[in-house]
Amino acid sequence: MTPFYTALEWLGRTEHELLLFAAIWFAVGSLDELGVDLLWFWLRLTGRVHTGKAPTDGDAPLRGIAAVLVPAWQEAAVVGAMLTHTLKSWPQAELRVYAGCYRNDPATLTAMLAAAGDSRLRIVVHDCAGPTTKADCLNRLYAALIEDETRGGFRARSIVLHDAEDMVHPAALALLDRGLDEADFVQLPVRPEPQAGSRWIAGHYCDEFAESHGKAMVVRDWLGVGLPSAGVGCAFSRASIEAIALRRGSPEPFAAECLTEDYECGLLVGQIGGAAKFVRMRDAQGRLVATREFFPAGLGSSVRQKTRWLHGIAFQGWDRLGWNAHPLELWMQLRDRRAPLTAIVLASAYLLLIISPLLFIAQQFGAYAPKPIDPLLRLLLIANLAALLWRCLLRAVFTAHEYSLGEGIMAVLRMPLANVIAIMAGRRALSAYLISLRSGRVKWDHTIHLSHPALVAVR
Repeated sequence: MTPFYTALEWLGRTEHELLLFAAIWFAVGSLDELGVDLLWFWLRLTGRVHTGKAPTDGDAPLRGIAAVLVPAWQEAAVVGAMLTHTLKSWPQAELRVYAGCYRNDPATLTAMLAAAGDSRLRIVVHDCAGPTTKADCLNRLYAALIEDETRGGFRARSIVLHDAEDMVHPAALALLDRGLDEADFVQLPVRPEPQAGSRWIAGHYCDEFAESHGKAMVVRDWLGVGLPSAGVGCAFSRASIEAIALRRGSPEPFAAECLTEDYECGLLVGQIGGAAKFVRMRDAQGRLVATREFFPAGLGSSVRQKTRWLHGIAFQGWDRLGWNAHPLELWMQLRDRRAPLTAIVLASAYLLLIISPLLFIAQQFGAYAPKPIDPLLRLLLIANLAALLWRCLLRAVFTAHEYSLGEGIMAVLRMPLANVIAIMAGRRALSAYLISLRSGRVKWDHTIHLSHPALVAVR
């Protein structure tokens, strides 16, 4: 046999092993997703969960001081609009907004000062050169709050987290405040805004959050397991923040060495015995009470953002939070941390898209004779095809329900691109994690934002 045929045989064996590997893990992932799907359908059919109507008195006085922490680094293009819109949307006298920037970021400071006419806003300049980490900036804002409490003789009831690119809903602050009557941590949905100039990359965030915050978070809330914080549109009770700091053995509640300190704090609420709540409601006009924002529109920025998420949630989460022996908590931890494995499985599947056509062409020319597919493997492939069609249907339905029928159709077409981004982010996250193990340092790989939804709406 010639070396050419030997190479084709080895390529055929590689195809078989990759196919078996991908088929098994796709089946495992499909069963995982199907479990959440069935629970969500059961909850909906039995009326145990529903998207309620937000109270119309969204500007009613709060039950105590709400301190909103807004960390920023190189956010001159959006932070001024964010602060102005937030202070206008939330007229409550009990609101305190702490906006933080760095001493070496004068452009962001100047943009913040443009919104400084409201006495409820305090601008805090970090004494370190930026960027450090988002958690470090949050700790500086929290220290400023404590300083104000000491001088002013008051105590904040809640700590609310938001980013410089967020567009808040007028009813959101009141919902967070009331939610803390029953819980120690409250999370509202995040709604990425479609961008005409980035229907594919920015659009895939719409698809993912529509399904995640329309289904997965609803199921997690009902199960009573730990809820991850999205870092925006969420509120912690003051007692829970102090308990988290005490658990860390530090006066600072946010772990400066963690890339996803928000996700970690949300789960820590459950570990310290607190209650978490996901609140999904619509206003009188039918709009979701959610945090709106423009997500990255470029491939590079999207990969960097998801790299940070994957690094913090999957790798640092494993290191810092460990594993929970409770079956439901363990299930959710596995779901949160499966992204690196998913990236490998997806890469294997996409590699098959290269190998299989080559072998098919060789077969047509009589240069290669494939072996019959094992019956078990064939069954797995059929099951995975059915699961893929089901996933496409649900992705389209959730996206269409929140946005439009056109976006729902686009959601299916965007799935391959989302997979490519996941593969690229998985590779970069593993590399970044290994580098951090050697150096002992992590870097705030910041996403630059160029526009705020409120500014676009004005046009």
